[in-house]
Amino acid sequence: MIATFNFHEFKSGKPLPSPSGTVLSIIELVKQQDSTLEQLAKMVQSDPALSSKILSLVNSAALNSRRPVINIMEAVQRLGMKSVSNIALSLSLISNNSKGQCQAFDYDLYWTKSLATAVAIMVISSQQRTVAAEEAFTIGLLSYIGELALATAWPEEYSACLQNTQDLERLKQEHELFAVDHRELTIHLLKDWGFPDIFIEALKISFGEPVAEASRTTRFASQLNFSRQVSQYCIANNKYRTELFIDLEQQALSHNLEGEAFTQFINDTLHQWADWGKLIDIKTDIRVAPLQKKDNSNKEQETGLDILLVDDDPNILSSLNKQLTVAGHHVNTRQDGQSALEYILEHTPQLIITDRRMQAMDGLELCKTLRNLDIGKNLYLILITATDTESEIVEAFDAGIDDYLSKPVNHKILLARIRAGQRIANLQQALEKEKQEMQRANAELAVANRRMNIIANTDILTNLPNRRYALSRLTQEWEANLRYHRSISLLMLDLDHFKSINDSLGHDVGDLVLIHVAKLMKAVIRATDIACRFGGEEFLIIAPNTEGKTAVLLAERIRKTIQSHQPKKIKLTQPITISIGVASSTGNKPGWNKLIKMADTALYKVKARSRNAVELAR
Repeated sequence: MIATFNFHEFKSGKPLPSPSGTVLSIIELVKQQDSTLEQLAKMVQSDPALSSKILSLVNSAALNSRRPVINIMEAVQRLGMKSVSNIALSLSLISNNSKGQCQAFDYDLYWTKSLATAVAIMVISSQQRTVAAEEAFTIGLLSYIGELALATAWPEEYSACLQNTQDLERLKQEHELFAVDHRELTIHLLKDWGFPDIFIEALKISFGEPVAEASRTTRFASQLNFSRQVSQYCIANNKYRTELFIDLEQQALSHNLEGEAFTQFINDTLHQWADWGKLIDIKTDIRVAPLQKKDNSNKEQETGLDILLVDDDPNILSSLNKQLTVAGHHVNTRQDGQSALEYILEHTPQLIITDRRMQAMDGLELCKTLRNLDIGKNLYLILITATDTESEIVEAFDAGIDDYLSKPVNHKILLARIRAGQRIANLQQALEKEKQEMQRANAELAVANRRMNIIANTDILTNLPNRRYALSRLTQEWEANLRYHRSISLLMLDLDHFKSINDSLGHDVGDLVLIHVAKLMKAVIRATDIACRFGGEEFLIIAPNTEGKTAVLLAERIRKTIQSHQPKKIKLTQPITISIGVASSTGNKPGWNKLIKMADTALYKVKARSRNAVELAR
């Protein structure tokens, strides 16, 4: 057991998660004020594996690159020197610490959870821009680094700690053993590695209770905390995911993720998590179940109730406290109604025994107040009274009590009435358990419905929305077009000579061509455009709030991108090209059915004339 913790002594005296020599050189270079992008790019290029991973990050979907980045110099310019240094540090730590000596520390689970957190915060940051997405990725990946540091520095001691404790108990045990916990050690390490203050402060805040202050730092802290919850969802098995989904969906509302946006966020995170896992050799097929909890269904019979005694007479409090404690109950006491109310709001006891007449807030007022609160509706309330006239007893039951006792209190009768309350508490607990099981079942059904809806509206080959979705979405956009008097354009696209690809190279190659073209379309279209597979080699793009000339420019951009980005792994007899027909409408004419036909007619004019061109319907 360590009495005090000194980070500098710890750093010099214990083995720690450490980066490679190349990365250490990168970190030192970036610290120098006169260092240049050219020097950094040259140093990164000296490590081919690191170069490959940085290029993959800068070209990832979350960073929204307008065009592919193909060399390290351009990647360094795009990311910035500090980001490159932090990313290199993170990736090197993964390579050097995939295994270790701490037997109870699951290294694979640690890294897959860290990667899921990194991907989740990167996806959020790419949408909401609290911080740069690449910087968010790094801080997410290292937000658990203190756990790895303890496992590296004290493998045997930390192994015992992991086996004997969970969650908050573990933090306390870590402090007792090492004079520091893994959260504090994470902060120390990130400071030592030179991470910006906003990240350090946000990470500190994310480890504690939510704060009311609205700032860039607190928003990022909230996103970090949410991303850690998402990481638990990623590594959970299917049943556990269903349990987590409801809470995640509620938390997502504070991050502007609702309905389809939340579902898309989860899908994007899961897909990118798997892709990154393949890239940097982190397992993403690990699935865990919830921690097994002890069965508490008969807790009351085994260990008694949590009881609050309220009386302004200290002698009565002391006497009843002793009797109930001997009977096996857990007892807390208060001497007035106001302090009792404050305690109840914070701790929620199962049963309350209160005197009627007290100063400030008496027993009846306490009962009335509790019955008007959600937290007090199911509490079992016993009133102790010195007078038991008919009118006062009726008044007490009207105030919300469940039972009463006359003074002086007969302890045998009190214990008998507590047993009656205990039966009610058990029934309430059983009902609550049944309610939770129904909520889980409903959540499973909701998740299944969402999945079925996605499957029903998605083309399984290209992962684009299918014809069913296209027509449904076009109807919605058309109604908005009429309501707000906006323009709308349709692009009908058809791959040139696609039949010859299927006939000469086979349908499997044809499928690869369709997938390739679909990916290019998604990369080129605007955020408001909707690209769908309409059937066979035909695609439809819905362009809301877009007039004809702008739609032609969009079509040309798509055509040129497909022509200039030929698939590298497929040997084709001729280049892939595409013909596009464009039709535009403002107001209620010519109608969306007619608009599709106009776009189709324009398309076939191109096909009949020359192919690989764009035609605007007149």
